[in-house]
Amino acid sequence: MTSSPAPSSAPLRSGGTILVDGLRIHGADRIFGVPGESALPVFDALRDAARGVRFIVCRHEANAAHMAEADGKLTGRPGLCIVSRGPGAMHAAVGVHTAFQDSTPFILIIGQVPQAHRGREAFQEIDYSRTFADMAKWAADIPSADAIPEYLSRAFHVATHGRPGPVVLSVGEDVLSQMSAVADAPAFKTVSAAPTPAAMAQVRQMLQAAQRPLIIVGGSGWTDAASADITAFARASDLPVVAGFRSQDIVSNEASVYVGDLSLGSSRALTRRVKDADLLLVIGDRIGEVTSKAYDALKVPDPDQALIHVFPGAEELGRVYNADLPILAAPPEFAAALRQMAPLDPAGWAAWRTEGRAAYEAYQVPPAKTAGFDYAKVIQHLRTALPDDAIVTNGAGNYTIWLHRFFRYRTLRTQLAPKSGCMGYGLPAAIAAKLRHPDRTVVALAGDGCFQMASPDFATAVHHKLAIVVIVVNNTAYGSIRAHQERQFPGRESGTRLTNPSFADIARAYGAHGERVAADADFPAALERALAAGGPALIEISLPPNQLTPDMII
Repeated sequence: MTSSPAPSSAPLRSGGTILVDGLRIHGADRIFGVPGESALPVFDALRDAARGVRFIVCRHEANAAHMAEADGKLTGRPGLCIVSRGPGAMHAAVGVHTAFQDSTPFILIIGQVPQAHRGREAFQEIDYSRTFADMAKWAADIPSADAIPEYLSRAFHVATHGRPGPVVLSVGEDVLSQMSAVADAPAFKTVSAAPTPAAMAQVRQMLQAAQRPLIIVGGSGWTDAASADITAFARASDLPVVAGFRSQDIVSNEASVYVGDLSLGSSRALTRRVKDADLLLVIGDRIGEVTSKAYDALKVPDPDQALIHVFPGAEELGRVYNADLPILAAPPEFAAALRQMAPLDPAGWAAWRTEGRAAYEAYQVPPAKTAGFDYAKVIQHLRTALPDDAIVTNGAGNYTIWLHRFFRYRTLRTQLAPKSGCMGYGLPAAIAAKLRHPDRTVVALAGDGCFQMASPDFATAVHHKLAIVVIVVNNTAYGSIRAHQERQFPGRESGTRLTNPSFADIARAYGAHGERVAADADFPAALERALAAGGPALIEISLPPNQLTPDMII
């Protein structure tokens, strides 16, 4: 696409102003980042509130990128992040990786060295097109102020079309200072693939012929309507539904058709059930390593089960699995087509669905034996105390196994969790969620190691007076690595023990609410106080270091 010629009377604008105006035209209302000298004209334009784009200043670029990625998950529009060159871009790279693995629309803007200095290893110079080539859908350098509208338009289209994902744009400080009369490009337009009537007829035929069918839902791009459509279809046909990795909020976990999730620490009985299925209808999930249980529950390239794979990007269909019926379609369009389908006769699999639900409910009963602090009771209390639309965030670590197993998500876009498995995600995701939905309850869970990777931006929550609750699960260890060590090298702990501060004291030092809970029975009252604090609150719970998972005590 090329920008339309500007009238001779068009006002001159700096490249930075053209960029900010373009972001607003494409629907952006905020951008996260850390300021740097290579993009000063952008920050000058952002200062003008009338331009309609709010700059959220962060303390670390990794957190800024994860805030933007989380915002993209919540809105379905590209999350936006701006950082400076060199170190700033490298810190933000983790957010690009998360956006890629999580299929989240995301645009990272990097201030670059002037064009006249390129190729000399100028101060903090990096070729970002090469650096991000393997983890972004598109990475490019904007050559001139005149080209900014064209490149921005392409970035928004690429980030949202097909399988959503990240785009990286670098722009030199000289380009941002250039004056131009170029016209703005129009707002980007989304397109989505829809299934053909012939494909839907084949879906119906294959489902009805099955005796042990399973629907697996996952990936990104789901809408409230799509969630309602797939739930209604599954209920009408009594079809069991499984959530892919960290996609537990697509179908309400309270629904009788929901039978569990294929996340880390998920039920072995559910894995067996996937293996025993004779037909899998996978919608939106790319069937990655975790969902497929290390490619064991679904064998590569030809699964034992018949496979219908529905995915919005053609490049994914057939890339790993040879589906019996590959369908190029976005989840909303496919779910709408399913809902229009007449209900199936569930007689052949009614018992199969009932058994799956019973197994799911049985797995939610906590083990009787603990190491002294019953963390499962904490999660169960959150399940009953939080409203249905509460947003729960987490990063990576063994503490998430309790959350995935014992919590129940009931509404779409209430689970913000990195499919990339990135530590340090929960806190910045919670900040983004509360900024986007100030009237909703937002709770972040983080391990002690996970929280310390993101803790500088607790200051951002304090700065904006965001009433988030951060629960830090402190076991003084990198627990997930310790668990792997115990399985492979029993009794030979190495490099996983941590010496921690008082996290509650850190919160209080910021002027926020902070307290430590040493007994699980004390957690409900602590949560009530934290929710009533009126600003950021942190609850530190002390999990014994030998309680590595709900079922693993050493």
